[in-house]
Amino acid sequence: MTPLPLLCVVLATSWPALDASDAAIYRSIREPRVVAVQPNHTHKEMVVMPDGEIRYYGKDLVDGRPREVYLSSRDRGLSWKTKLCQPGDLGAMAKCPWADYYITVVEPAEKGGFLRCIRSKDGPDGKVDVRTNDTASTSLNFFRPVQPLEKSRRWIFAGARRIDGYERPALAISADDGETWHEVVVTNAVSADRILYHDKSLRWNNGCCEPTIVELANGELLMAARASFRHHYLYRSKDAGETWEGPVPAPMFYASNTMPTFLKLRDGRILFFWNNTEPLPKRDPSEYPELWEPELDGRGETVFTNRDALHAAISEDDGKTWIGFREVALDPIRNCADFREYGNRPWREADKSVHQTQPMEMPDGKILLPYGQGAAARICIFDVAWLYETERFDDFRYGLDGLSNHLYVKSLNGNIRGWSGHCAFNRVPGALLVREPDTNPYTKREALQICRIRDERLVSDRQGVAWNFPAGLKGKVELECRVDGEGFQLALCDRWFNPCDEFVGEEAALAIPVTAETLGGKGKWQVLRLSWDWSAGTAELSCSTNGIARALSLKTEGKSPFGPSYLHLQTLATGHDPKGAYFRSFRKSHLP
Repeated sequence: MTPLPLLCVVLATSWPALDASDAAIYRSIREPRVVAVQPNHTHKEMVVMPDGEIRYYGKDLVDGRPREVYLSSRDRGLSWKTKLCQPGDLGAMAKCPWADYYITVVEPAEKGGFLRCIRSKDGPDGKVDVRTNDTASTSLNFFRPVQPLEKSRRWIFAGARRIDGYERPALAISADDGETWHEVVVTNAVSADRILYHDKSLRWNNGCCEPTIVELANGELLMAARASFRHHYLYRSKDAGETWEGPVPAPMFYASNTMPTFLKLRDGRILFFWNNTEPLPKRDPSEYPELWEPELDGRGETVFTNRDALHAAISEDDGKTWIGFREVALDPIRNCADFREYGNRPWREADKSVHQTQPMEMPDGKILLPYGQGAAARICIFDVAWLYETERFDDFRYGLDGLSNHLYVKSLNGNIRGWSGHCAFNRVPGALLVREPDTNPYTKREALQICRIRDERLVSDRQGVAWNFPAGLKGKVELECRVDGEGFQLALCDRWFNPCDEFVGEEAALAIPVTAETLGGKGKWQVLRLSWDWSAGTAELSCSTNGIARALSLKTEGKSPFGPSYLHLQTLATGHDPKGAYFRSFRKSHLP
């Protein structure tokens, strides 16, 4: 589909002019490019000043102690400097689109009491023009940035309220520019009070929390909430947030215990950021004697094995259909052997993931996207047009940064064992780039090998890879590959699965074994082609040499209505198999 044209004026902001060099670099950005590492986990710490300076607030080590700082960019996010906060700095704020002021909601100076609303005409560096203390009580959990509803000229921010042990979406709304506020608690929620997926114990039961809201063209509000099930849940309001219908699961947005975020562009299109991922099934709790009773009962932490891939999609019709489903980021430390402790600092959040986002629309079709937590947190820029691409190719000449291949070490489980943040396993790389078996002077590069090396230290030594491509109802993937060992499972999926997940075959739209016989014998390089028609529920597999096409059926019921977006490969070996299978390239093509 062709992107809609962006309006010339993106925000009521005077963006700094770029010199010829910076302008060329800015224009050249298409796929996500990391431009900074923020001094705080991603949540609600960013603001654009009246002169177009972008700030991101947090803490950093200065003179041997943590100090309040902010990152500053005066060239549309291309470069950043760390600045010390000055006394009276009001921090991150939102610019009002219908009046000349900035607004924010902050924690009270002392524990307890109410959140405070602050208004300032000149933004973070200005004086406080309005301050209220009756916004919402501090039991409103993990509230999102305050945002404007332009059609109703209201301010709203969302969090959660714990009721009967489970969280419900809770909103604070102002219809008078922040002078007064009232709270709306959405009592309907979902509760993960039973075994999910292929789990053998309960997951952390959050109810519905960390909601994100977008105003639709007709004035209705759409809200997505984090839940413990395998999807985000959606609510709708026809009266500017006073009452809500829902929740209903969003079949296209897979997620479990991760934060969703909407961003409405000035031309009306809607972006959605989320972790389109499936966690590893929870193992028998008897394997983890360190767990406490609340954790076993689903009232505490769970193992977050679904926070290593962040995705984005775009809608041109108020959320009815979605385009993209692309990986905006993969966790840069996802293979780190000391993942639980890596990058932990007393003044920073110890959690490490690429969930949590705070996107911002920039001029000329660019999106500035802070994302992640702790050592995995980054700020990137990408072009909206990148989400409309329909093809992808990777021959691994620049390494394996473009796919997921990690395996998990049997690690201590639990949120506060050590200083590890939310519980997580340490990791090691699984599938690797290695010399081809028939390497010769004319060999150009190494090949990706998927095999099985028995290692009892791992949760599973079942090697695999997950490779994302733009979603499509019709398409084709081609793999240049060979089998020297037991072969591999080829799966077509509508979400990210862990490379070692043993249930991918059951959950994928298609999963078939590929052996040496499939490719005409061991040690023979072939191009394996898999094409699909999602709407018809059909697929076809063929090999470059034998010319035989094999008709296949897809399991699309209950899957995303917008087609697959992942190729998942995994070893077929049940025992030690050091030879496995080799791959020179992956290619996804669009079929009209």
